[in-house]
Amino acid sequence: MKQEIRRIAILGSTGSIGTQALDIVRANPERLSVEVLTAQNNADLLIEQAIAFEPNAVVVGEDKYAHVKEALQKHDIKVYTGAEALCQVVQMETVDMVLAAIVGFAGLRSTIAAIEAGKPIALANKETLVVAGALVTSLAKEKGVNIYPVDSEHSAIFQCLAGEFHNKIEKIYLTASGGPFRGKDKKFLSTVTKADALKHPNWSMGSKITIDSATMMNKGLEIIEAGWLFGLKPEQIDVIIHPQSIIHSLVQFEDGSIKAQMGLPDMKLPIQYALFYPQRVASTFKRFDFAAYPSLTFEKPDMNTFPAIQLAYDAMKKGGNLPCVLNAANEVAVSAFLNDEISFLDIPAVVEKSMNKVSFIATPTLQEYIASDSEARKEAHSLTKTKISL
Repeated sequence: MKQEIRRIAILGSTGSIGTQALDIVRANPERLSVEVLTAQNNADLLIEQAIAFEPNAVVVGEDKYAHVKEALQKHDIKVYTGAEALCQVVQMETVDMVLAAIVGFAGLRSTIAAIEAGKPIALANKETLVVAGALVTSLAKEKGVNIYPVDSEHSAIFQCLAGEFHNKIEKIYLTASGGPFRGKDKKFLSTVTKADALKHPNWSMGSKITIDSATMMNKGLEIIEAGWLFGLKPEQIDVIIHPQSIIHSLVQFEDGSIKAQMGLPDMKLPIQYALFYPQRVASTFKRFDFAAYPSLTFEKPDMNTFPAIQLAYDAMKKGGNLPCVLNAANEVAVSAFLNDEISFLDIPAVVEKSMNKVSFIATPTLQEYIASDSEARKEAHSLTKTKISL
C-alpha cells in the first residue's frame, strides 16, 4: 500500500527545531515533503534550505526579502514577506500540517491562521498556548484541529497518554534538568554572565530557550502550556528536577500508577513523533544505554532561588491576560540580558514587576491579548531601560 506524502509548512525553519525537522524530512523523503519554509532574519540559510527542499513558497523578514527573491529567482519558488503573507501561506490547500516553531509571541497569529484553515499543528511554540491558551484551544476544538506537542516534556505526556485518553489524570510531573545553575544560590547567580547561562548541560537549543532554561522560566511556560494541552489545573502539575534528562515527563493516574517516557535528550524524537502521529517511524537516532546511566536522580526545584516557576503558577491561577504579560515581559528581559543590559537575576524581577503593573483582563479577545503584549513590553522596556524595537 502506497504511503501518502505529508506536506508540511515549517514556520521558523532556520531555528533549532526547524533545522532538525528538515533533517527528519531528508531522512524520510517517501513520507514527508516541504511545502512552506519561513524565517525572519537568517536569509542565507533559508535560501540554502529552499534550494535543497524546493518548497512551494518561502516567507522572510521584509529587510531580507530582496536578497532572497533574487537568490531564488531561477527556482520555481514563490517568495513573500510580512506577517499577513505568513498567515496566508499556512492556509494553502497544499499544506497538510504546520510545524509552528517561531519563537515567542511572534508565532501566535500564524498558528491561529493555520487552525482557522483546519490544519493540524505540530506545536513547538509554547508561547502560543501561554499567551492565548483559552482562545487557541477553543478555536482548535471548533475547527476540529489536533494540536500535537513538540516540546519534549509535553510530547512525553502525550506519549504516556496513548491508550489512556479515557482514564483520568491525577497529576503530571514535568521533569527539568535544572539548567547550568542547578544547586547554585542567588549570590552565585548575581555574577553569572551570558556565556555561563548559555552552557546548557544536556540540550542544544536556541539562545532564548536556553536562557529560559537557566532561569527555569522555560519550565514555568511549560506548566501553563500543559494546563491547556491536557485540561489540567495548576495543582495537577508538578515540576521535578531530573539532572540526567532521560525521563522526559511522567503521568500519574487516579489509581496511583505512573507512566514515564524515556530516551536520550534529542529533540528529533518528539519532532518526528508529532510529524508522523499516530505512526512511529523507524529512525537512526542514538539509542539509550542503561549501563551508561546507572543512576537516575530526582530533587525538588529551588523556587526561592529560581522564582520563575512560582510566577508561572501565579499567572496560571489568575488566568486572563496575566500569562500573556508574563511571557512578554520575559521576552524583553531575556533579550536585555543577552545584550548585556541587565543582570541574570533582573530577569524574573522584571517579569514580576510587569505582572503587578499591567492592567488585568479576565477574558481577553485576540486584540486585547495583542494590546496586553504591547503594554507589558513597554513596561519591561521601561524597567530594563532599553529601547523598544520596531
